[in-house]
Amino acid sequence: MTKRHITYIACTTALLGGLVGTTPASAAHQVLVVHPGESIQKAVNAAKSGDTVFVTAGTYRESVTVRTAGLTLRGMGERTVIRPPAKKAAAKRKSAAKASVSCLEGGNGICVVGGKNKALKDVTVANLKVAGFSRTGVWSMGTDRLTVRRVTADDNGQWGIAQEHSTRGDFQDNTARGNGDAGLFLANNVKAEEGARDTKGTRVTGNHLEGNRIGLTVRRLRDLAVEGNYLTGNCAGVFVVGDENKPKAGALTVSDNRVENNNKYCPKTARLPFLQGSGIVLTGAEKVTVTRNVVTGHSGKSPLSGGIVLFKSFVGVTSEKNRVTGNRLEHNTPADLVNQETAKSRNVFEGNTCRASRPAGLC
Repeated sequence: MTKRHITYIACTTALLGGLVGTTPASAAHQVLVVHPGESIQKAVNAAKSGDTVFVTAGTYRESVTVRTAGLTLRGMGERTVIRPPAKKAAAKRKSAAKASVSCLEGGNGICVVGGKNKALKDVTVANLKVAGFSRTGVWSMGTDRLTVRRVTADDNGQWGIAQEHSTRGDFQDNTARGNGDAGLFLANNVKAEEGARDTKGTRVTGNHLEGNRIGLTVRRLRDLAVEGNYLTGNCAGVFVVGDENKPKAGALTVSDNRVENNNKYCPKTARLPFLQGSGIVLTGAEKVTVTRNVVTGHSGKSPLSGGIVLFKSFVGVTSEKNRVTGNRLEHNTPADLVNQETAKSRNVFEGNTCRASRPAGLC
C-alpha cells in the first residue's frame, strides 16, 4: 500500500479535533485515513493497537475484520457507508478461500473477533453505516470492552448489530432499522446450549431501534443495563430470553426506555409464536428489574402481546423474582401488564401507571 492510499497522521488532540475525542496525545498512535476506492481492510491490517482507521465519506463495497486490540474504526456518520461487494467479486473471494469462513462469507459487514480463550480488548467501531448484508451489519465475538457508538445498521438479513460470548460492551446511540431479526442482539453463545453469561456490566443506551422483527434481544445473559433507548415499529420492542440452562438469564435492568407502537406482524418461528404488539417481554428470566419505562400503543393477538409481558420460555421455564415497578403504560391490548406466571414465581408489580392487566389487580 502506498502513502497515497493510507495517510499516517500523528495522533495529537490538537490535530484531530473531534475525530478521536479525548485520546491522549501520543506520537506512537497514528490515524490511517481511507478514501473512496481504497481498502478499509488493508488499513485495518496495517494498524497497531491504539491506532485509528478513519474512513472518509463514501460507499465502500467490502467486509472488514478487526483482530487488533485497542483499534478504533471510525467514519463520518451516515456518509461513510459499508455495503456488500458486487456479486462477482464476492463469488471470486469465496472460491479462493480455503480456511475458515470469512466475515464476508458469513454474510457480515464488520466483524470484531477475539481468540477462543483470549478476549479482544478495547476496540471501538463508531460513526458509520453498515447496510444490506445477508446476515449482520456489525458482529462481534470474544471481546471485552467493545464500544459500538453512533453506528447505523439498516436492512441486514438477520441482525443489525450483534455480539456474543463477550463482556463489558458499550452500545450507545446506534440506529438499527429494517433488519430481519433483532436490530440489536446480545447473547452468550448462539450455537451452544449453556448457562447465561455474566457480561460484567454491558450497557445498551440511547439506541434507536425501528422496523426490525425485534428491537432488542438479550438472550442468556446476566449483569447488564438497557437504558434510555427508543423502540418503535418492530414486531416486539424488548425481549429478555432465558431457558432451562443454569444460571438463568436475568439479574439485569431495563429502565427509562420509550417503547411505542411495536405492532408490525412477524410469523411464528421454531422458538416463538407469531409476534405483534409486544412492548417488553421477559421469558424464562429471573431477577430482572423493569422500571421507569414508557410503554404505549401496542395491540395484537399473539400470546406475547401486551405492554409488559411475563411469559414462560419456549421450553416451559418460568420467569421468576422479577420486579416491574414505576412504569407508565397506556393503550396496550390485550392489557398493559400481562403476567402468565403463577404466584409461586414471586414476580412483583408495584407503582405502575396503567389501566388494565391480566390477571386483574396488577395495576
